[in-house]
Amino acid sequence: MRKIFVSFAALAGLLLCAGPAWVEPFNGLGVNLGNLYRMSDAKTRSISPENFSGEKGHGGRATEGTGKHAARELGKGWKISPSIEIKSKTTFTLAEIDGPGAIQHIWMTPTGNWRFSILRIYWDGEKEPSVECPVGDFFGVGWGKYAHLNSLAVCVNPGSAFNCYWAMPFRKKCRITMENIDENSMHLYYQIDYTLTEVPEDAGYFHAQFRRFNPLPYKEVYTLLDGVKGKGQYVGTYMAWGVNNNGWWGEGEIKFYMDGDEEYPTICGTGTEDYFCGSYGFENKEEHRYDTYSTPYAGFHQVIKPDGFNVSEQRFGLYRWHIADPIRFDKDLRVTIQALGWRSGGRYLPLQDDIASVAYWYQSEPHAPFPPLPDKDSLEVN
Repeated sequence: MRKIFVSFAALAGLLLCAGPAWVEPFNGLGVNLGNLYRMSDAKTRSISPENFSGEKGHGGRATEGTGKHAARELGKGWKISPSIEIKSKTTFTLAEIDGPGAIQHIWMTPTGNWRFSILRIYWDGEKEPSVECPVGDFFGVGWGKYAHLNSLAVCVNPGSAFNCYWAMPFRKKCRITMENIDENSMHLYYQIDYTLTEVPEDAGYFHAQFRRFNPLPYKEVYTLLDGVKGKGQYVGTYMAWGVNNNGWWGEGEIKFYMDGDEEYPTICGTGTEDYFCGSYGFENKEEHRYDTYSTPYAGFHQVIKPDGFNVSEQRFGLYRWHIADPIRFDKDLRVTIQALGWRSGGRYLPLQDDIASVAYWYQSEPHAPFPPLPDKDSLEVN
């Protein structure tokens, strides 16, 4: 009998395309394997350093750029402007797009310190960003070290290729910027693929918010997100978790307070590794070590171990995408997670760990102002 092998990602894609894709009018915005064959009047465009405007027929026209020295005798059209340089303490506008439309894919590979490169996205002319996050954390590598991540929403590929597939619709305008808060210049290769098309009335706006506590105060819960007002759905969590104690660190429960919940939440998890779709301490019991995994919807994809010299603490990267199970709210949302280990006598130990996170969600605008981003010293991985 011939065996047929199907990858997890392919299987997830097939599951995503289940259902009658032809029921709703098709505008090319929400594309999957179930409707990829369908024709659409949507217009595909792409912004990169070879076409900053994304305009039709404007790619490869550069006469100046970071590749000019290599293209010398070849001239225009031969990779003159493959990347940009962002000077210290400056902000570069990566994209400015008039809608309606939707971002469908972002690829980039930044040099320098990923915590010192701040990605921001603004919808429909808003003054405050709906996405504000260090670029590494946004793509699931918050510790500044490469870790392969293979999921439906985010992929991190060799050597430092960041990819995002979150659908990001907008009605009037989209603006994407990168701020370099480092003392040194950075180089950025990037491409932003989008479609110009009508956006459904019930489409929410994509949001992503970064937070960090180092250390988390004793007996305090870690807040991933609060102050969200309006209607929407929570779609993902990334956490960069550094432990400051020996022993297991993931007993804490995640809690979702929604639509007027106060002391007690509507959704309460059973443990940190359980929320990230693992179990029993992510342990490979045969080898008595952490076992990493990266799947379409969840992963424990990064373990940074002490090296017996200056790297003295263990650090972890985890993600959970609520793609098949979005957490929907009508009026408000707050999300917390406990940092909890074990102490003597079989008792829980509230931990004082170094924890950073990105919360991803869709909601109707306007959104509540984000808390101030930590300053440069507070962002730094050390």
